[in-house]
Amino acid sequence: MTRALTDKVAFVTGAGSGIGRATAQRFVQEGARVAVADLNGEAARSTVELLDDGGLAIELNVLSETSVAAGVDAVVEHYGKMDIVVNNAGVCIPGRVDDLEVEAWDATCDTNLKGVYLVSRAAWPVFVDQGGGCVINTASVAGLVGSRNRVAYAASKAGVVMLTKCMALDWAAANVRVNCVCPGYVDTPMVRDLMEQESDPLAARTAAAALHPLGRLGAPTDIADAMVFLASAQASWITGTALVVDGGLITGW
Repeated sequence: MTRALTDKVAFVTGAGSGIGRATAQRFVQEGARVAVADLNGEAARSTVELLDDGGLAIELNVLSETSVAAGVDAVVEHYGKMDIVVNNAGVCIPGRVDDLEVEAWDATCDTNLKGVYLVSRAAWPVFVDQGGGCVINTASVAGLVGSRNRVAYAASKAGVVMLTKCMALDWAAANVRVNCVCPGYVDTPMVRDLMEQESDPLAARTAAAALHPLGRLGAPTDIADAMVFLASAQASWITGTALVVDGGLITGW
């Protein structure tokens, strides 16, 4: 049986844990070779150790043009090509406009939005030379509906949704598809850290799960499965789409 991503090469940022790690694992299971990039080099290497047939670990700062360019070059040098880019690196610093420090705003928006721009920009010449490619960005349901005490995160993820659509339009003629996934609350280290900041972490987790009609937090593999679909030939006529994978969270309440 042919696997969905046989012979594809994927470059996944923020792959040292959570959704990025699960995506790297699922891509390998579906036949891809994967370059695992993360700001934490040790975390990237830990993910590679979990992959069925190994991979390439890259310590990468998505806010550095030099680091990003070196990462893309390393992927192409190691594998000879790069078919898929998953822009997953991201941060969430809670806060409202009236209490969020400027530094926190910049760190959130730069990582979540500018990082997608820089990595995608670096991948563009590779895709042009190859005659096409695929970009998948991790957005959020917080980029589609408002979220209390998450002003910078929500604004940055709304930017990712619109950046996805603009890139899809601009790059379609070059046979480059660009989509994003909008998860609900997913059981990742980032989400767990946010819940630990609450006065009652267990109650916060229970309340978050209850927001989803399907009655649970998402698993990283739920999002990784959506990434596999969008990267596969089954999605060959899909571009500019924000695929919501949220257990029904934004359906209504």
